[in-house]
Amino acid sequence: MEGILHALADPVRVAIYAGLAASEKGTSCSAFLQLDDREIPKSTLSQHFRALREAGLIRSERQGVEMRNTTRCGEINQRFPGLLPAVMGAYQQQLMDRMKAAKRKGGKARGV
Repeated sequence: MEGILHALADPVRVAIYAGLAASEKGTSCSAFLQLDDREIPKSTLSQHFRALREAGLIRSERQGVEMRNTTRCGEINQRFPGLLPAVMGAYQQQLMDRMKAAKRKGGKARGV
């Protein structure tokens, strides 16, 4: 449990996880080089994916020269029912709040 919460406490990792969860077929690491309004260096991205893997949140499989990443939502939901929907719901609410705040200020929302 600690590992999962620690991994998802980082705004970039929770954004990556949300993107992976939305993908049905899995996603390559390179799909996350641009996250919201900022670029993520490959070396930093590798560290984020490692943290998600070590927490047991994702599975990575090599396909040719790329790594395909998928979530382990089903397994985690069996072990910790309701945890991921609660975390993802909080993440979505936070995104909505940032977008509303940015509209009020007339600027772009700072990404997660």
